[in-house]
Amino acid sequence: MDYIHWFAYVEPALPPILLFYPPYNVFTLVLVAKDVNILFDELEAASSPCKDDDSLLHPGNLTSTSDDASRLEAGGETVPERNKSNGLYFRDGKCRIDYILVYRKSNPQTEKREVFERNIRAEGLQMEKESSLINSDIIFVKLHAPWEVLGRYAEQMNVRMPFRRKIYYLPRRYKFMSRIDKQISRFRRWLPKKPMRLDKETLPDLEENDCYTAPFSQQRIHHFIIHNKETFFNNATRSRIVHHILQRIKYEEGKNKIGLNRLLTNGSYEAAFPLHEGSYRSKNSIRTHGAENHRHLLYECWASWGVWYKYQPLDLVRRYFGEKIGLYFAWLGWYTGMLFPAAFIGLFVFLYGVTTLDHCQVSKEVCQARDIIMCPVCDKYCPFMRLSDSCVYAKVTHLFDNGATVFFAVFMAVWATVFLEFWKRRRAVIAYDWDLIDWEEEEEEIRPQFEAKYSKKERMNPISGKPEPYQAFTDKCSRLIVSASGIFFMICVVIAAVFGIVIYRVVTVSTFAAFKWALIRNNSQVATTGTAVCINFCIIMLLNVVIALLLTNLEQPRTESEWENSFTLKMFLFQFVNLNSSTFYIAFFLGRFTGHPGAYLRLINRWRLEECHPSGCLIDLCMQMGIIMVLKQTWNNFMELGYPLIQNWWTRRKVRQEHGPERKIRFPQWEKDYNLQPMNAYGLFDEYLEMILQFGFTTIFVAAFPLAPLLALLNNIIEIRLDAYKFVTQWRRPLASRAKDIGIWYGILEGIGILSVITNAFVIAITSDFIPRLVYAYKYGPCAGQGEAGQKCMVGYVNASLSVFRISDFENRSEPESDGSEFSGTPLKYCRYRDYRDPPHSLVPYGYTLQFWHVLAARLAFIIVFEHLVFCIKHLISYLIPDLPKDLRDRMRREKYLIQEMMYEAELERLQKERKERKKNGKAHHNEWP
Repeated sequence: MDYIHWFAYVEPALPPILLFYPPYNVFTLVLVAKDVNILFDELEAASSPCKDDDSLLHPGNLTSTSDDASRLEAGGETVPERNKSNGLYFRDGKCRIDYILVYRKSNPQTEKREVFERNIRAEGLQMEKESSLINSDIIFVKLHAPWEVLGRYAEQMNVRMPFRRKIYYLPRRYKFMSRIDKQISRFRRWLPKKPMRLDKETLPDLEENDCYTAPFSQQRIHHFIIHNKETFFNNATRSRIVHHILQRIKYEEGKNKIGLNRLLTNGSYEAAFPLHEGSYRSKNSIRTHGAENHRHLLYECWASWGVWYKYQPLDLVRRYFGEKIGLYFAWLGWYTGMLFPAAFIGLFVFLYGVTTLDHCQVSKEVCQARDIIMCPVCDKYCPFMRLSDSCVYAKVTHLFDNGATVFFAVFMAVWATVFLEFWKRRRAVIAYDWDLIDWEEEEEEIRPQFEAKYSKKERMNPISGKPEPYQAFTDKCSRLIVSASGIFFMICVVIAAVFGIVIYRVVTVSTFAAFKWALIRNNSQVATTGTAVCINFCIIMLLNVVIALLLTNLEQPRTESEWENSFTLKMFLFQFVNLNSSTFYIAFFLGRFTGHPGAYLRLINRWRLEECHPSGCLIDLCMQMGIIMVLKQTWNNFMELGYPLIQNWWTRRKVRQEHGPERKIRFPQWEKDYNLQPMNAYGLFDEYLEMILQFGFTTIFVAAFPLAPLLALLNNIIEIRLDAYKFVTQWRRPLASRAKDIGIWYGILEGIGILSVITNAFVIAITSDFIPRLVYAYKYGPCAGQGEAGQKCMVGYVNASLSVFRISDFENRSEPESDGSEFSGTPLKYCRYRDYRDPPHSLVPYGYTLQFWHVLAARLAFIIVFEHLVFCIKHLISYLIPDLPKDLRDRMRREKYLIQEMMYEAELERLQKERKERKKNGKAHHNEWP
């Protein structure tokens, strides 16, 4: 016995029986009664009333419509007359359409389709064809899986079906907690009653959520809860089974010529998809007449913009779209909810900067420094400028770089850990409710492409004991090396693009400085940064390469999850480098290696490297973060919803032009769905990638841009309903698939959380002026040695942070065209620049001062202390927060306890039954127990 799997139906009068499941090598314990209430129809004969003759091609019927869609759950037998008109059944009104294939009669791949469809019928699937109402060249192939086929393949695929009602264990309530609950309930009386929860009366009672499930077995079919065979397998499960069959059917002789995906690739079929359950709109109100179908209910309670503040009906989403899509929306909702405290604290940091702006000594000194003349920031064309000219930038910098920034960086590092730890708890609850706890122990299916490629080499599977295709170790290693080399090459391309942006910034800063317009000439650095960010955004959008898909297919992963993980990791690495490389340059390299006036470092001994603004480089980083976040999220939202809306509108427009606007054609459901846009080929990858990259922006550089969580929150509130609207109304129904978690994305989130601690430490220590100000306040300012660091201690900081340069020491190619006489009437002799260097008349001209080394030592010490402190807090939080909630753990322990009790009772019942049989046969033993 490998493990115990049990299902209990609470009924004290029922005697227990211990049943053995040979196919799964498990013992299943059930409680059975003589009068057990299981409505089960006997297995029908092999013959079915459904027609399976595709030789007669029926033309489209202009009167067919899907407006009168089927109700949520048909109680008992459906009405064939009504089903004939709703577009969800065959022409006889009895066979439900489980899958749709679309092809063109003019396509030359006729022979492959004929072989494929002949093999489809050989597998037991029933088929019916119908031509399109718009174009007679388009043919729809409707597929139906009879009960026998569903049962056979459900057993092969280990499809889990409802078995017995769950036993709910109510956790023990302590007196103290009960008192608190009473006080909270009194307070809630004054509040609206659960404004964020959906009305339970509008949601259907999803029976399978309250039942234990087991892998379907035809031998033990009488133990499953079967009220009606037509509704026992829901639409999503039926479509998944049919898709599994189609993926393994041959279309040519030979093992390599199999699968629907290959026929879609070579153009034999135009499309393949399961049907939506009807229209998502209804003339009648959902409050008075109820929902027409689950799609209509999802639109009203989930995809509608009017319910943006409501919780998501995740159980209904899971039933309609499958566990994989349900987990994505569960994670997205959890991430959005966790952004509320982060957005609030980030807004508080920003408002703190606004309220303390008038009391900031540094910005005051910058605005009053009309006598301090700064050196030009580029060669020749850049003029001298007063430090007071950067007054606005100094004030804006204070909004993001103030005393609360360090606290916020620590908070966001802890927040990322809390978010991931509580998501693990939330995922455990969802996995228990959706019966995904044991799903990870099941053997995953092999990809058809892997099966076809390595069908000649087989070895025994150590789990199933069956022969399966095998990929040699040398072949796998060689493919991985080629794939890794391809990704490394593409990352180098991205870095080269960033290098091009750097050259652009270096060249254009001089160009903008010599511009005719005074507005651009006086703000040359801001114009350079703004245009460079826009060009960088365009490069980010253009470098959406497909090479990761080709490299992943080259690796030939064994299972679908391995393929998705490999593709996800490649594309994330590429997109992350693509999106953040320019930001890393601005944060840690811009203005750090420029040299000093008279000895500038140059690129290819020609272009002088770009310097920071006199107010610091943080303003450039803030601009980069703000523009990229706003533009990218706006562009993504437009492409996610705008593109399918435009495509679907264009399709409807062509139909009106062909048939006339005065003639209203009522299409069947399969034609309506065909005119929708298909889900992208990468599944949920684009949805996850957008959110994960946003998570990186929200955490990695949050010390430089505290408003990032707020922007992310506002975007995600829109994103949830936008994605829901897209899934329900604009996309064809995706194939439902199971998943136990969000996959490799969780590991990526953990990696981003670790990286965020490091980058925020460097941003605070290197990019911002936090450390130089602390060093000045405690060591060189008016309060030196007094242990204070208030605003009065920052008097003279600006002058102490600027070094003096003699203008006569300029290189010939760096000497500005102006002599600076416009400031004082006489040519300037000295100018100032941001650095800690000795004056030109010292023993070592332009050498580093002692203050420079103090600042450098403080920066390194801060990085080490900050990282160790935050990592300790993160690990402590991870240790203190258990992965399983206490009530869920108690329920699972309660179930294990019941297993032991019922196993004993079942064994006792069996022995008593054997003793009675022996007595009847006259073979009783005196020493028999009990």
